[in-house]
Amino acid sequence: MTSFEALYHLAAANQGGVEALENRLSQPKTVAQLKRLSDDRYLSMMARCIFRAGFVWRVIDNKWPGFEGAFAQFNPLAVAHFSDEKLELLAQDRSIVRNFTKIVAVRNNAVYVLDRQRSHGSFAAFIADWPEDNITGLWLEMKKHGCRLGGNSGPMMLRSMGKDTFLLTKDVCDALINQGFIKKISPSSQRDIKVVEQVFNRLRDESGRPLCQISRILACTV
Repeated sequence: MTSFEALYHLAAANQGGVEALENRLSQPKTVAQLKRLSDDRYLSMMARCIFRAGFVWRVIDNKWPGFEGAFAQFNPLAVAHFSDEKLELLAQDRSIVRNFTKIVAVRNNAVYVLDRQRSHGSFAAFIADWPEDNITGLWLEMKKHGCRLGGNSGPMMLRSMGKDTFLLTKDVCDALINQGFIKKISPSSQRDIKVVEQVFNRLRDESGRPLCQISRILACTV
């Protein structure tokens, strides 16, 4: 298996130097910072990642002020009580992308957020307190109990909010195979995902860097 140091030097060479690589690396939020985020922002980012999936991100991002207005600034209690008639009206609202199944998913995820509020005090606390050495367990939790949060949508939401996680993008998967960490990987296989998580946890212990940075460094080796 390739050492983290070798990965880092390869990634830096591909990016034009250490400074260029470091400029591409993000820093995750602390537990306290994650808890200070309001639950409406978590619901907003869930919706954003779901609507981005399979679509041109720029279009979604440009329309996002319209989404905020249409979904009551993503107040979970308000959205959870949207009627079926309200959702049907949203499916005709030109200020957003009119994908009915994704619109329904926003209401379903509002209910999910409220459920975790009741069990953990806030959805933010639920996310912040989840142990980072079992981040794929959180992926699976969101996939099972949220709506349309499988694939990279759930992990992308976590990354966007500042929760430390890796992403199984094509470049990351290719890097894991190219560098001998795993022979093959199916992002839909829970067994494969757990093996990959062990690789990331080992690289984190070796380097002292967060998962999000290791993920980006791996992608930059391709």
